Amino acid sequence: MPIKDYKTISTKLGDDGFSKNFSNKRFAKDDILFETLGTLDEASTFLGLAYHQTNYENIQTIQATLQTIATLVATDADHPSYERIRKIDERDIVFLEKEEQSVLSSSPIDKRLYLPGSDASPRAAHFDVARTVCRRAERRLVQFINARKREDLACALKYVNRLSDLLFILARHF
Repeated sequence: MPIKDYKTISTKLGDDGFSKNFSNKRFAKDDILFETLGTLDEASTFLGLAYHQTNYENIQTIQATLQTIATLVATDADHPSYERIRKIDERDIVFLEKEEQSVLSSSPIDKRLYLPGSDASPRAAHFDVARTVCRRAERRLVQFINARKREDLACALKYVNRLSDLLFILARHF
């Protein structure tokens, strides 16, 4: 049940090519902030597609963590609301590493070159696409961290890196 019924979602505030982050600062829509947020959203969207193809139970947990990362990126570290946001920590990384080990124990993979989508099922190919978008999200996050001096996002970067490893394994598993 929706919390609020919308008659329109169009605010028209971004019509001039600018938008605001969660700290209410304006940036051009081609700023690395929005490149990073958009690529994290793309990765989550492809994960949603993989979920509908495979019913892999942990995808929605991973998507929620990606949304948390996006919230951290979209909020200045010195903004008062930043402290209330859940931070990505080693527990998140351990979750991915344990999942990777669990999948590998049931579906070991050979050490060889894998062509994305070529020797996997059509449904598993969705994980290959999600992995490549995840790698791009990682590159954008690195650019954002460097441009904005956001060392507070180091664990989030580590999470995205580990996620792409897990997605590679999942593409071989399904």
